[in-house]
Amino acid sequence: MKRILTFDFGASSGRAIIATYENKKMTLKEVHRFSNDPVMINGYLYWDILRLFHEIKQGIIAAKLDGGFEAIGIDTWAVDYGLIDKDGILMENPVHYRDSNAYGIEDEVHKIVSKDELYLKTGVQYQPFNSIYRLFYTLKNKKRKIDECDKIMFVTDLLNYFLTGEKKTEQTFAMSTNLFNPITDDWDWEIIDRLGFPRNIFAPIIKAGNVYGMLKKDIAEELGCDVVPVISVAAHDTASAIAAVPSNKEDFVYISCGTWSLFGTELEKPILTKEAMDIGFTNEGGYDDKIIFLKNIMGMWIFQETCRQWKREGKEISYKVLDKDSFDSKKFYCFIDPAAPEFNPYGNMPKRIKEYCKKTNQPVPETDGEICRCIYESLAFKYRQSLEELEKITGKKYDRIHMVGGGINNKLLCQFAADFCNVEVNAGPIEATAAGNALVQFITLGEIKDFKEARKVSFDSTDMAIYNPNNNEEVEEAYKKFLSVQGK
Repeated sequence: MKRILTFDFGASSGRAIIATYENKKMTLKEVHRFSNDPVMINGYLYWDILRLFHEIKQGIIAAKLDGGFEAIGIDTWAVDYGLIDKDGILMENPVHYRDSNAYGIEDEVHKIVSKDELYLKTGVQYQPFNSIYRLFYTLKNKKRKIDECDKIMFVTDLLNYFLTGEKKTEQTFAMSTNLFNPITDDWDWEIIDRLGFPRNIFAPIIKAGNVYGMLKKDIAEELGCDVVPVISVAAHDTASAIAAVPSNKEDFVYISCGTWSLFGTELEKPILTKEAMDIGFTNEGGYDDKIIFLKNIMGMWIFQETCRQWKREGKEISYKVLDKDSFDSKKFYCFIDPAAPEFNPYGNMPKRIKEYCKKTNQPVPETDGEICRCIYESLAFKYRQSLEELEKITGKKYDRIHMVGGGINNKLLCQFAADFCNVEVNAGPIEATAAGNALVQFITLGEIKDFKEARKVSFDSTDMAIYNPNNNEEVEEAYKKFLSVQGK
């Protein structure tokens, strides 16, 4: 029986999970869980990266006490980075992608490289928090840091660097930056040169499924564990989650459902067209050189921030009660556009939902159940809209959606997705990101033959929930109403 250790970092929490592989099945066991709390200092929102590395050490200790492990793999959210100076020291904590200080700098970037050209060369959809803009902000406003920088280390690579001392950039993470060319399969040096970034700060690319480096001896001695390989998994958490989709078909639709809802399909080659750009699809890196062609939809973040606001107001939050109140609330009462910019920042989310409904001349949700139902129905209709767009771009019809990730704990949302999209929804695995992380490690160690076999292992190891569609004329009329308030 092989045992490996996965670290899965999300925007609000992290987990250390032991994965075991035996008799063609994989099991996951959480050995350490911790919160991931950003910190506001002097007007900037930072990730507390040293605290997160401390939690990695605690996870290693917990895994050692649980029976040990033979390898380590880390995945995190994309975009953010730290700068390592010429002495190998982190210059400052990574700035959080929801920090707003760099917003507006994209206009200066687009004067040098237009938004259309960026998409057609890199395949990555415009977002104001993309790495390219934040790095350009640093170049223009904190140039000393760039001058003193030896390497830019994106968050997963930064944590791997702390563990191994190796400076590399994993490909799926590189592909999210707007600075990687999926055709040349390397950094886009032309864009890098035009924007004035020094070439030397970009680390060499390593693909998922290779060994990043060995755990440093001093860390192994400190923690009382063996020196084991640190494996380059699909470092971008979305790529890890998609690697675990338990599909037995080559063509399938997935929703990686968490803070974000990542809606898309897996392709052999990127789609670098203006149509794809205009509709909002992005080409990101997947395991085994796959392209995960997807649309970023504001997912359970809206619900999570709604609950945080209620807690700030002193309310007792019971998710079971909220689900019941949502189910009992009036159907199709009001809708929001989950992609609207007002739902991106931290803050009073219930107030913003009410204001959106008011300005779009809809009934205003007042009860907690009405607000939650508005969120769930709006998300599910956004899935429907995205499915129609995806089918238009790819020229394919899809009869099933695989939902993976923590958001599938919300059974009401899963059923709405089936009803509104009028397709069968297969929900599972919940810990998809950790599962994909682990599967890549087992392939690298030679325990699983290849990616095709890994997908079968995921299928055989997952307790799947099936949601059959109940579509009717009422749903179709509500969809028209939803579409009418989009982009308002």
